[in-house]
This record gives sequence, structure tokens and C-alpha cells, in this order.
Amino acid sequence: MPAAVILIGGVGVLALAIVLLVTASLPARSAPRGAAAGLAAIDRGYAQPTLKAARSGSDLFAAMPDWLERLARRLSPAGIAGALEHRLDLAGNPPRWTPDRILAVKGLGLLALGILGALYGLHNVGLFVLYGGIGGFAGFFLPDLLLYNAGVKRQARILATLPDALDMLTVCVEAGLGFDAALSQVARNTRGPLSAEFARTLQEMQIGLSRSQALRALVTRTTVPELRAFVSAVVQASELGIPVAQVLREQATEMRLRRRQRAEEKAQKVPVKIMFPLIGCLFPALLVIIIGPGAISIAHSLFGH
Repeated sequence: MPAAVILIGGVGVLALAIVLLVTASLPARSAPRGAAAGLAAIDRGYAQPTLKAARSGSDLFAAMPDWLERLARRLSPAGIAGALEHRLDLAGNPPRWTPDRILAVKGLGLLALGILGALYGLHNVGLFVLYGGIGGFAGFFLPDLLLYNAGVKRQARILATLPDALDMLTVCVEAGLGFDAALSQVARNTRGPLSAEFARTLQEMQIGLSRSQALRALVTRTTVPELRAFVSAVVQASELGIPVAQVLREQATEMRLRRRQRAEEKAQKVPVKIMFPLIGCLFPALLVIIIGPGAISIAHSLFGH
């Protein structure tokens, strides 16, 4: 018992010393300059509601110390802030999710789960190191996994609503509206992440970006191949002088065809997916029902019970 107490105390002192050393050695972050500062200002203006929600008193992580964020930044590769901003764009910039906040949560998860894992393997030095490392690794990368999952779900929703949005866009353009006005109608009368992306594209055009630049920025915030193809077709039509209505009609037809092909592909995968639960759950019960009475009869005949 005294040995265990001494070991716990030594681990605590060592962890505190490491934290203080890392905190003291971390350099201060430099503010962005030039064009990067301008882009950051635009992003802050666009994400103002998110920042207000992040600073609200109901946020559980509002009082996290800054050294957690510096610790995670120190352990992350170079350019992690830009990568997190891109992942947040893919996820739709969820409320209270900012790059600094994610880094702070990564640092908190590293320390918390690392300490829990180390305490779980306290009875053995090898397990102490192993479980501590596994816990720290899981806690450090868990926020990345959650952010990636949110981005994947949002891109799937964009893909599901894209054909209907293109149909409405085509109808509006063929009815006599310009492309920007038709895009505004789609953003106003639809719901979901695609509507939010169209609204942001219109806002970027209103602050001075050209249509091509705003549409290309839309592509960088998504990973949907169909949306990339649509943007490429519209940009090329604008540059070459091709009527936009014709391009939209062809794109809408192609999107409907791809949606039908995706549905057929999913339908063809159903028998393969059903096979595993069928073999693992249904067949054993059927074997018991069919073979069970015969096995009981054979046992009575052979052993006379």
C-alpha cells in the first residue's frame, strides 16, 4: 500500500512538471498579416453567431485554460489551424466549434484519458505505460473523429438535396430570372446545408467577389463530386458565353440520373448486407428448431432416457 501511494504521488509530480515545462516553452502565437488577416476578418464576420454562442455562459468549455490549446498545437503537425478551419467548413461551422476550441479539447482529452488509462494500469509498470499511451492517443484524436463524422454527414445531406435544388434553379432560370436571383430563390425556399452554402456564396458575391471566385470557394468547402461538376460547368459556361439555362438543364438531368444510379446501387447491396445477420442470427435458430426434436428423439433411443 505505501508503495502504491508513493508511485501515485511520483506520477502526479512528474505530470505536473511536464505540464509546467511545456507551458513555459511554448511560444506566443503570431497574428496573421496581409491577405491572411483579411480572409480571417471575413471568416470572423461570417461566423459571428457561432462566436457569440461560443462565448455564452452555457458553454461547458468556455473556461478552459489557454495552455491546453498550446499543448495540443505543440503536439500537432504544422498548419493544423488551417486544416481544422477546412474541416469546420466541411462540417458547416457548428456552434461553439472553433479551431482554438478544438485544440483545447484535444489537449484536455490527452491529459484526462491519459491519466485515466494510467490509473487503470497502475498495478503493473508495463500496463501503466501502455494504457496511459492508449488513453492519451484516444483522447487526443477523439475531437478529430467527431469533426470528421460531422463533415461526412453534412456532405451526405448536400448530395441528397442537390438534384432537387438544381431542378428549382433550372426552373427559375428558364422562367426569366438571372443566375444570381435564381440562386437566391433556391437559398430562400430550401432548407439544409446546401441552402446555407448557396446563401454564403451570394454573400461573398455581395462583398466583392466575382461569381467564378465565389463558386470556386463553394467547391473548396465541400467534397461532393456532383457539386464540383456543377460548379465547373457553370463557371465554364460563364467564361465561354454559353447560355446558363441550357447548362443547368443538362446538369439537372445528369443529377437525377446519378441519384437513380445510387439508389439502384444501394438496392443491389442489400442482399449482401442481409446475408451476415441472416447467417449469424436466423440460421442458428432454424437449426435448433429443425434439428432439436430429432436430436432429442435420437438421445432417447440411444440412451433410454
